[in-house]
Amino acid sequence: MTAIYINMRLLKLKLAKYFMKIKSTQITDTFAEAFKMHGTRIIITAETKEWAVAAAQSVTGFATSVIGCKCEAGIEAEISPDHSPDQRPGISVLFFAMDSASLGKRLMERIGQCVMTCPSTACYNGVDEGNEIVVGGQLRYFGDGYQSSKKILNKRLWRIPVMDGEFLVDDVFKIKEAVGGGNILIHAKDQNTALKASKAAVNAMRKIPNVILPFPNGVVRSGSKVGSKYKALIASTNDAYCPTLSGLVKNTEIEPGVNSVLEIVIDGLTLKDVEEAMRVGIEAAIKPGVKRISAGNYGGGLGQYQIQLHKLIANGEK
Repeated sequence: MTAIYINMRLLKLKLAKYFMKIKSTQITDTFAEAFKMHGTRIIITAETKEWAVAAAQSVTGFATSVIGCKCEAGIEAEISPDHSPDQRPGISVLFFAMDSASLGKRLMERIGQCVMTCPSTACYNGVDEGNEIVVGGQLRYFGDGYQSSKKILNKRLWRIPVMDGEFLVDDVFKIKEAVGGGNILIHAKDQNTALKASKAAVNAMRKIPNVILPFPNGVVRSGSKVGSKYKALIASTNDAYCPTLSGLVKNTEIEPGVNSVLEIVIDGLTLKDVEEAMRVGIEAAIKPGVKRISAGNYGGGLGQYQIQLHKLIANGEK
């Protein structure tokens, strides 16, 4: 009996170390495995907020994951005329890709097809330092020889004639090293609870500057793992977190009472930005019916950053 008691006590101690409990929600002692990426900010302005938003929504379409979309992008913030480059309503958008050359191609494609085409817009670089990628200097050829350039404070812009006047765009955009793949996983008793907790987390995270949540409304239900039984696929469903598979897979992460798991992925211009977004997101997601909050990782073998959940919470309490 003594041996059983000691073993049970040791087990409880191990579990206490593994779990941190806030209200009724357990925070797993694990880490989000984040990656080095390259990122940039573009600023879209227009005659009205409506047109700036329209261009921003178009330019960030089909940009949830580099796995299938070649880049990750999202709306960062609204910019008031007092703080925009040309004193018009503006929207800041962040883009991320695995290397600067690839990101430069995405900028040229998307600004050309989604911003230049939108009535009354202009597009400016929004990052102060980094590698310079020529964007406006390539798009200018659409002007068919009628384009012109101007310098303002040693910065070159291109004026491209279009049917409602002209499209003004910076010659170069700057791309810097950034961080992608920060994430949290919300384990809830049902889908409705998971959705409400995710919405609260997203609302909190979007108040943090320099970050985006690239998936629809900031949330992804089809979390992925590396590899697949099918050789043609580089990623497949993260079966450990699928409630319907909890009795079929060996290493399930679905505990009793959990019937829905949602993930929030965060990309940011710095590691500190991603960490702060994760911290406030975790705190906001702690709701009745949320059993546990964890994070996705690959054992530390792929990403360059390991963002420890317990450490995030502890630092936030200081």
